[in-house]
Amino acid sequence: MHERLVDRSPVVPADQLVAQMVPPAMFDEVSFASYIPDPKEPSQAAAVAKAEEFSKRVTKIRSGGRRGLFGKKTQATGAGLYLDGGFGVGKTHLLASIFHSVPSPKAFGTFVELTHVVGALGFNKAVEALADHSVLCIDEFELDDPGDTMLVSRLLSELSARGVSIVATSNTLPGQLGEGRFAAQDFLREIKKLGSIFETIRVDGPDYRHRDLPPAPEPVTSEELVSRAAAIDGATLDNFDELCKHLSTLHPSRYNKLVEGVKAVFIDGVHPATDQSVALRIVVLADRLYDASIPVTVSGARLDEIFTPEMLAGGYKKKYLRATSRLLALSRFEVAAG
Repeated sequence: MHERLVDRSPVVPADQLVAQMVPPAMFDEVSFASYIPDPKEPSQAAAVAKAEEFSKRVTKIRSGGRRGLFGKKTQATGAGLYLDGGFGVGKTHLLASIFHSVPSPKAFGTFVELTHVVGALGFNKAVEALADHSVLCIDEFELDDPGDTMLVSRLLSELSARGVSIVATSNTLPGQLGEGRFAAQDFLREIKKLGSIFETIRVDGPDYRHRDLPPAPEPVTSEELVSRAAAIDGATLDNFDELCKHLSTLHPSRYNKLVEGVKAVFIDGVHPATDQSVALRIVVLADRLYDASIPVTVSGARLDEIFTPEMLAGGYKKKYLRATSRLLALSRFEVAAG
């Protein structure tokens, strides 16, 4: 009997949410030195230099506040850096390099994971849990609704005032986050506040996941999928619709635990997701699979057909394109049988 993801119902205690905010395992060994800038893209070398400079500022801020009148120490405000660029240009590599080069305690997570932590702990407890950190690294900074925007804006403002430095990556400049989706004045006011926290650095270049790589493999037959899954210890085999239904029963903060220890994921009967809530859950799952470098093999539709043209034309386009890029990369991974 194959192991299935739908049979897993992991639980993550709230008090462990901040402690597990670290870079994905694939970024455990990265550094500024291991980032190889594309000579055709000068912005990449400039971004490395700026990230190193930012790390030194973080360390200086954390070493102590400046002295004011009568020699009394005052709390230094945290620094802010925003790495903007397309998919696969190494922004997360630089973000993890910053994380590794500054003093502990420190935290690293996606924007979605950060909102999950705040939701689980409550705003005030989240502030207290992060207030002694040297840096908060936020990957894939995306704003999907005004509520999240205001929550994160307030959180970052309070943490920055307490000396926590903030570094974020995204595919959209701070002043353009949420553009075209929400026009409420309160939302726009919060966007301005967020933009004022960061110094923005552009990182240009082609998606490295697609450089010199062949097209995504065609889906296999259901019979071949079962055979391949049976040959790999630690693999899971799920029906696409059943998996999507199971994801709806789990808080996204549990998806990391859901795939923990899995060697390869096999999904039968993949087809375009016509429901946006289903599609957004697939995005989060794709992120967690990518973080863990878990190969993905499917039958049915191609992985680049999961998100419909209508969805790719909507407000969540960047999410879906990133998820597609990551799933295609995972579909090329090889895993040893046995």
